[in-house]
Amino acid sequence: MIDYTAYTIFGLATATALWAAWKTIRHTRVSDAMFYAISAVEIGTVLLLAVGIAALASTTRTVDGTVMVSYLVTLVLIPPVALVWGVAEKSRWGTGVILVGMWTVAIMAIRVLQVWHG
Repeated sequence: MIDYTAYTIFGLATATALWAAWKTIRHTRVSDAMFYAISAVEIGTVLLLAVGIAALASTTRTVDGTVMVSYLVTLVLIPPVALVWGVAEKSRWGTGVILVGMWTVAIMAIRVLQVWHG
């Protein structure tokens, strides 16, 4: 389950990052639709946090729990911070902040899988 959730987050975050890149190039600001896309990524990261902690608690494998939980908690924090910063920034770089935040979430989701699989 952790694999599917992480790959889904990777896909959602990458699609949102590409959309933010398009909006940055076009000099447009964060829209309501982008807010909903970031909210979907956030729901996915919260789900990954729950699934990851449950999997970590029930595994017999050697997994660095501190690193994994740190990644999971950080994943939950990035989308709201990027959204607030992106909305507050009135220039075109507001969507640039969203781009960087979503790309970070996508890469960190894959990193969680690397930590999980050893």
